[in-house]
Amino acid sequence: MTVALVGAGPGDPELITVRGLARVRAADVLVYDRLVPSELVAEAPVHAVRIARGDLSQAQVNATLIEHGRRSFVVRLKGGDPFVFGRGGEEALALADAGVPFELVPGVSSIAAVPESALIPVTHRGVSQSVTAFAAHDVEALDVAALARVPGTLVAFMGGARAERLAQRLIEHGKPASTPAAVISRGTLADEQVHVTPLGALVAADETPALVVIGEVVALRAALGALQRSAA
Repeated sequence: MTVALVGAGPGDPELITVRGLARVRAADVLVYDRLVPSELVAEAPVHAVRIARGDLSQAQVNATLIEHGRRSFVVRLKGGDPFVFGRGGEEALALADAGVPFELVPGVSSIAAVPESALIPVTHRGVSQSVTAFAAHDVEALDVAALARVPGTLVAFMGGARAERLAQRLIEHGKPASTPAAVISRGTLADEQVHVTPLGALVAADETPALVVIGEVVALRAALGALQRSAA
């Protein structure tokens, strides 16, 4: 049979792609991550075997996909896009090495969708022409000196709980403390929370998942919010 590596999107279950939803509805086995909305898990057929990632190691996930993929149609449902900090490449390589056919179904990544939901464009003419995305779960291991110098917008995945330390290190390496920044928790969901502040006042997020956006584009949120309210 085969395995479909499917991106579930950034959080809102309506943001999965048409193809992704079709694969979920055809699954014999659904292997899904913790952050995948329960509404999407419920879209799998009644007869489908549902396997939560839970505490499984990556090696165990790979083995599960190979085992079931040899005899069933498996959907590996991952938050965001499988190839954007989702270890989709590792799973695809494991399947290829095992000779199990696989399909890649891109998902809407949080890199732009979550800031957009918070009225923050990650690029904007005359403000930011580039985006640098990075994982911030280990701030001390980052090349913060390089990040502090890079132009454009910084987007930190898995950085909400470490936002304050990330800000401290960036400022230590020359990033102005006045740089606009935002921590977006539970982006695209109904209970989304957005905290906007200068970089020097950035604090950790209590809610997860959270994305950190740093750059002048964050300042556009106020103008866009005013226009949105006036249009309503």
